[in-house]
Amino acid sequence: MTLKIEKSTSNQVTVITVRGEVDLYTSPDLRKAIMDAVRTAEARVAIDLGGVEYMDSSGVATLVEGFKSANEHSKTFKLVTPSDAVMKVLELAKLDGIFEIEPAP
Repeated sequence: MTLKIEKSTSNQVTVITVRGEVDLYTSPDLRKAIMDAVRTAEARVAIDLGGVEYMDSSGVATLVEGFKSANEHSKTFKLVTPSDAVMKVLELAKLDGIFEIEPAP
C-alpha cells in the first residue's frame, strides 16, 4: 500500500500528482495534500490521477471533500488523466458527471 504524492505550481495551477494505491490507509495523506493545495493555490487545483492503480471509497470521499473545499474557497478543482481504475470507481459512484475531468494539461 504505497502512495506517492508530488505537488507543483505553474500558471496559477497547483497540481497534485498521485501514484500508487489510494485506500483507507493512504487517503489521509492525499486528503492533507489536497486541503493544503486548496488553501494555498492561487486559483486552480488539479489532481493528476494517471498513476493511481487502485482507489476505494475512502479515496473517492477524499476527492469529494477536496471538491467541496475548493468550491468554498472559490477555486477550480479538476481531475486530470484519471487511470482506468479511478474512472471505473468514479463511474460506479456516478461522479464522472460531477467532477471536471481533463486530459493532461
